[in-house]
Amino acid sequence: MLFLSYGTTKEHLTKQPLSSLPHIFNMDSSGMKLNFWENGPKPGEFYSFPGNSLIPGCGPIKHTLNPMVTGTSVLGVKFTGGVIIAADMLGSYGSLARFRNISRLMKVNDNTILGASGDYADYQYMKQIIEQMVIDEELLGDGHSYSPKAIHSWLTRVMYNRRSKMNPLWNTVVIGGFYNGERYVVIFRCYPLMREVVENKVEITKDEARALIERCLKVLYYRDARSYNRHEIAIVTEEGVEIVGPISSETNWEIAHMVSGFE
Repeated sequence: MLFLSYGTTKEHLTKQPLSSLPHIFNMDSSGMKLNFWENGPKPGEFYSFPGNSLIPGCGPIKHTLNPMVTGTSVLGVKFTGGVIIAADMLGSYGSLARFRNISRLMKVNDNTILGASGDYADYQYMKQIIEQMVIDEELLGDGHSYSPKAIHSWLTRVMYNRRSKMNPLWNTVVIGGFYNGERYVVIFRCYPLMREVVENKVEITKDEARALIERCLKVLYYRDARSYNRHEIAIVTEEGVEIVGPISSETNWEIAHMVSGFE
C-alpha cells in the first residue's frame, strides 16, 4: 500500500494511506492518477480546450511548403502505334544527388503509363492511390478498365482539390496511353530537339521515337544539374506496356572545357 507523509514538524509527521485522501488522489487499476491532471493532455501532446473541434491529442495540421526529394524532367512523344515516355532515376535532396535508383515511371494498366517530376513523396502517395483504384476496378470483373483519358480526368480533379486546400501535390505528371486504337499523351514537353523531329514528320516510328528520347535525355544530363545518366523508358502500344531500364547513355566530356559562361 502507498502512503503519503505530511506535516510541518517532526512531531506532527504522520503517514496515511493514499486511498484516504480522495480530494487529492484518485486511484485506479493502472496506478495513481492526479485529479487535477485527469483531463489534461498526454506528454508531448496538445490540450483540447472545451468547444474545440480538434480531436484531443491531435497535433497541428501540416502542409508541405517545399518539396524535399525531387525528380527532374519527364519526356513524352507519340509515334506510329503508340506513346513513349522517359525519365531519369535521380532523386535530388536540394542540390545533393541523394538517391540514384528511384523509378518515376509507373504502369497504370495494360493501356496507360504515367511519369512524374517534382516531389517524390507526393508521387509515391499518388502512385499508391492509383494502384488501389486499379485493383478495385479489376475486382469488379466487368471487363472495363481505366483509360488514359479517365486517369487524366481524375488527376485534374485531385490536383485541383489539393490546391484548393492550400496543400498541393508538388508534381508535374505526364500520362501516355493507347486505347481503342488511339494514342494519348498529356503535358507534352516540346524541346527544340523534339520539335525538330516531330514538326518535320507527320509520323515517326518507334525506333525514331526512342532514339529521339535517348538523345534528349543525354542532352539533359549534360545541361541539367539535377539530371542523371541513368533512366527508364516506358512504351505503350496495342500489345501492352513495356518499361525498359535502367539504362545509361554513352557520354563524352572532351569538349567540356570549351563551354564557358556558366561558371
